[in-house]
Amino acid sequence: MIFRQLFDAASSTYTYLLGDPASRQAVIVDTVFEQHLRDRALVDELGLTLVAALDTHCHADHVTGAWLMQQATGCRIGISRRYGEAVQGADLRLDDGDRVVFGARHLAVRATPGHTDGCLSYVADDRRFALTGDCLLIRSAGRCDFQHGDAHTLFRSISERLFTLPDDCLIFPGHDYAGRTVSSIGEERAHNPRIGGGADERDFVGFMENLNLPHPRQIAVAVPANLRSGRPEDGKVPCPADWGPVRQSYAGLLEIEPEWVAEHRAEVHVLDVRDPGELDERLGRIAGAQCIPLSELQARLAEVPADRPLVPVCHAGMRSGQATVILRQAGFARVANLHGGMLLWRQLGLPVVHG
Repeated sequence: MIFRQLFDAASSTYTYLLGDPASRQAVIVDTVFEQHLRDRALVDELGLTLVAALDTHCHADHVTGAWLMQQATGCRIGISRRYGEAVQGADLRLDDGDRVVFGARHLAVRATPGHTDGCLSYVADDRRFALTGDCLLIRSAGRCDFQHGDAHTLFRSISERLFTLPDDCLIFPGHDYAGRTVSSIGEERAHNPRIGGGADERDFVGFMENLNLPHPRQIAVAVPANLRSGRPEDGKVPCPADWGPVRQSYAGLLEIEPEWVAEHRAEVHVLDVRDPGELDERLGRIAGAQCIPLSELQARLAEVPADRPLVPVCHAGMRSGQATVILRQAGFARVANLHGGMLLWRQLGLPVVHG
């Protein structure tokens, strides 16, 4: 199985991308609104077809990116059926015992309420791992003091629905605040200070009901947004740029396609950062491009005009990617790397000049 664990530092949220290598179908779990460009780029770069964006529950500490992923890929949005019509936009209402299928693989749905009354955990078809959301965390467990949470219910969810998995079943949680990434059922049963080591329900409930934690900082924003499956109030998909169809790669670089640049050549300023000796080679250069080698760019920033969007270019897009970073750090807001560089430009048969 294709498996990727992604992290949002602002909310300490883990997102999981799972794919079937044969069919290239995939699901994403607990995607974060602000990370949708990263997540979409990874789906594209791995050649996957997203069939579902799943949430383990209605989050209070971040806004889900499920709606944005649906707009980008046409995937379904999955969440617990327990939320009913309170959650708008979800078209995959999940119950305990359901399966979410992607190619030849599937996730088994286990209802694990307690943190909220609609929490789900997703167990791999071979039971080698479980995505436990905010139910069972690494050496911890999800708080129970809002959104109809209940410590007694959470105890039963963990002990009866998760601790019944094999000891070597890995657990991947929805959050971690100490840099930990993975544990196992056996580890948590033995060492979890809230519910492991033979703790009974009284021990667990007493611990959980005396945490006295402040509410999540984003709760007033996150919960209403998540009741819309992450759809903004204006219903508009946020774009990384207002001047063209700029996209973000998984590496975090803003890129734009050669065809668009060729069609809108007069509207952008092309900056060729190759060395002078490369400009007359077989790839040629784009007519009207300003030529400043990457090694000189930092010292010659004053020569770069700011009246039009900038499109750095090089042989294959690597050096121009670094030029994009340098320009943005210098305060040029409208910059996007030419995807594929001159190699792709020529492969597409777009015009060049020599000499």
